[in-house]
Amino acid sequence: MAPGRKVLLAAAVAALAALIGVAFWRINELSLAYRELPVKHLNCQYLKNIDYGAEDVTILKDGLAFLSTGLHFPGMPSFSDDPGKMYVLDLLHPKPTPVELQIKGDLDLGSFNPHGISVYQDEADDSVYLFVVNHPQHNSQVEIFRYAEEDTLVHLKTVTHPLLYSVNDIVAVGVEHFYATNDSPFQYYLLQLLVVLLGLPLTDVVYYSPQEARVAAGGILGANGINVSPDKRYIYVSDILDHAVDVFERQDGEQLVFVKSVAVGSLCDNIEVDHRTGDVWLGCHPNGSKLSKYDPKDPPGSEVIQIKDILSERPVVSLEYADDGRQLMASTVAAPYEGKLIIGTVFHKALYCSLR
Repeated sequence: MAPGRKVLLAAAVAALAALIGVAFWRINELSLAYRELPVKHLNCQYLKNIDYGAEDVTILKDGLAFLSTGLHFPGMPSFSDDPGKMYVLDLLHPKPTPVELQIKGDLDLGSFNPHGISVYQDEADDSVYLFVVNHPQHNSQVEIFRYAEEDTLVHLKTVTHPLLYSVNDIVAVGVEHFYATNDSPFQYYLLQLLVVLLGLPLTDVVYYSPQEARVAAGGILGANGINVSPDKRYIYVSDILDHAVDVFERQDGEQLVFVKSVAVGSLCDNIEVDHRTGDVWLGCHPNGSKLSKYDPKDPPGSEVIQIKDILSERPVVSLEYADDGRQLMASTVAAPYEGKLIIGTVFHKALYCSLR
């Protein structure tokens, strides 16, 4: 080989090595790969009947909690081949036990794959509507149910739309109205990885009503969990890759205007809001590398973060629960209610804890 070609080849190899090094560093930075977390436990017990994850949990003011379970998500472990299920839990009962909800109506239960959920109670007649992100055959759609007596969900409607292409989580703001997060601009993993490496904020929040669907907020690096403040004025979005919670104000026409971002220092997933105090609770992944690789000898941990006074100039961010994966793996949600806390996971168990 000619000396000139050798020099060019060496330069190309060096450039490729440098590029790989930068990519490796970028992935480790985003995933918090080297982060170790001290264990901080609460007084908890495992919820019965929940063995294959409770990816999202949401609670009504009267203490009725809904859980989505059995999610099959690309790149994540799954310990059951069964379709997903929905459960209900009465937190006012002396010994709360999750009960599987029976689903009636025109819905393919064999491919049911529930992800993020939200509940809406109609003030006109107190009817309860449950919104569920569903991924049958890796598609994205939203199922709307009415909660009926005797632990039953009646399927009312399936919502699909070109803008709802990679839905992660949802917050209902009406009987058929909601905001939803798209967690990736592309379906294919390599394109997703390229977007992440380049730091392109291409994920978004979509507003949907029967009359229209449109992007309400864009420019988010990794939109994930979403919820609404008790007064319905603000929308909170977990930017999982930016390790922060973004605050948006709802304005005329259901457009969202960015207010600020609150750093949380972790890969935070779903968002729940204390109906009494307005405090924000987050189920988080302390080390994303352990989550994606999944080694049972070195399992992914769990973390619960609380944000007090999120709308103030000085929000207070605190660590409320932390585990190295020996007690709970891959936490995704922390739902508070009157001194109690339910912590759910992607594929593991769920904890019922006391905060007092």
